[in-house]
Amino acid sequence: MRNQEIVVSLDIGTTSIKVVVAEYMNGQVNIIGVGNEKSHGLSRGVIVDIDETVFSIQKAIEHAERKANVKINEVVVGVPSNKLAIDDCHGMIAVASENREITSKDVDNVISAAKVRSVPPEREVIAILPEEFIVDGFSGIRDPRGMIGVRLELYARLLTGPRTIIHNIRRCVEKAGLQIAEFVLQPQAIASVALNHDEREFGTVIIDMGGGQTSASIIYDNQLKYSFVDQEGGDYVTKDISVILNTSLDSAERIKREFGYAVSSQTSPEEYFPVETVGRKEPVRVDERYLSEIIEARLTQIFETIREDLQAIDAMDLPGGFVLTGGASSLPGVLELSQKYFGSQVRQYIPEQMGMRNPVYTTSMGMVEYVAQLDEVHRIAQSTFRSQRARHAVQPERPMPNRGPNIEPSRPAKTEVTYDGDYFENKDPRDRSYGPSITKTEAPVRRENSQSGPSQSKGRLFRESEMPAQGHDEYYRYDASNSSNQPHYEEAMYYEEDQTTDQEVTYEEVYRPSQDSGITNKVRSFFQTFFD
Repeated sequence: MRNQEIVVSLDIGTTSIKVVVAEYMNGQVNIIGVGNEKSHGLSRGVIVDIDETVFSIQKAIEHAERKANVKINEVVVGVPSNKLAIDDCHGMIAVASENREITSKDVDNVISAAKVRSVPPEREVIAILPEEFIVDGFSGIRDPRGMIGVRLELYARLLTGPRTIIHNIRRCVEKAGLQIAEFVLQPQAIASVALNHDEREFGTVIIDMGGGQTSASIIYDNQLKYSFVDQEGGDYVTKDISVILNTSLDSAERIKREFGYAVSSQTSPEEYFPVETVGRKEPVRVDERYLSEIIEARLTQIFETIREDLQAIDAMDLPGGFVLTGGASSLPGVLELSQKYFGSQVRQYIPEQMGMRNPVYTTSMGMVEYVAQLDEVHRIAQSTFRSQRARHAVQPERPMPNRGPNIEPSRPAKTEVTYDGDYFENKDPRDRSYGPSITKTEAPVRRENSQSGPSQSKGRLFRESEMPAQGHDEYYRYDASNSSNQPHYEEAMYYEEDQTTDQEVTYEEVYRPSQDSGITNKVRSFFQTFFD
């Protein structure tokens, strides 16, 4: 990153949308503006209504622009780890320079070679994370630039996610009038601020408790190795309170924030608070222990699900322990309850920046730090991915086939003709979207749509010398008067609408036969006699 740059992160969450504007100056990240808007159009961390989400993003951006006094055009967007796939990839190239010195171009080429692999159509590449380079058999190299070598290899990890989720995020951001500078996985962003270097190196589990879902991610060797998502979060606690106490969602959310506690054994059954219920004019008294039992039941189910998944992959005893963060973790007693399931080596992370001392901002702050801390090799990898994605996003238009004399034809040296039931059609030889094709070296034949041949047409016949100024293909007509029953063609024929009868003459494309066998001629003669 340059010495001075503005970085804007966009965290699209189920409960709220957070925008953080940071200024990176002399290796220091300073927060200059924060925007927070209630989220609409999301469910369980996934966009379900694009228009509602776009409106929420625009409101959060406007809020951050007023606070920071800057115009926001480009953002770093967080991607949830739903159905994330992490695959190993390998690439190998020969060093291109004459003096065999490895440059950034060689690093770019080997990263591109590593990404040449089959990806299912329903998935999309999010990022590629280089792990180590190998120069002429010497492994463990983090940055090979400046070294001398003949063969350069790369081992990396390819991160892919559901195309639907990524497409919807990109569509919402672009419809909000913004450009995407980077896609950052949310667990990676959290790790950049919630974990120190040793915790990222030796292995730590991050539990992100959001409003719509809870994710457990393993960071080891400074890389994201595993991620699990439970489709339950803080909103489910609110819904449980609303259903059991027969109150509205807004009232349940307020009760949870003001009176909620996650461990029922540490509450008193003698403390009461009023609850406005549906169908009653007077509020109902509810004790704190009863409310705490409702909250504890849902959180217990979430922690048990995560523990079972981590035990299945033997990830309960990592040296770094567990780090708890996310908006739902701010509820009092959550840390004590989580220690019952994950042991005493559990801590909670809360950002320390002024105005952001709430775990709901952990992901937003992490994206800013992650982009600021990227080394040159990872920047090359991400820029390579973005450039390839931009090239694939712009597809060349397929040339329009020639339908009549008013279209300027393109006459390649070799034309493919495809039969489509009623006519043959010119098309690009590289276009395989029309199915099986017949290859020939001449232009398709056009004939008049009449049963008795062109001699009965009321249209006027133009020779080549009388052709209009516009460019046309070569047109041919069938000469039925040929006594040898061999097809005879004349070039440069063009028919126009008859001026006296105002009847339009239509045209039909047919295949121009080449040298045929005797059997073919007999069959053609039979059908010609039949039509006569």
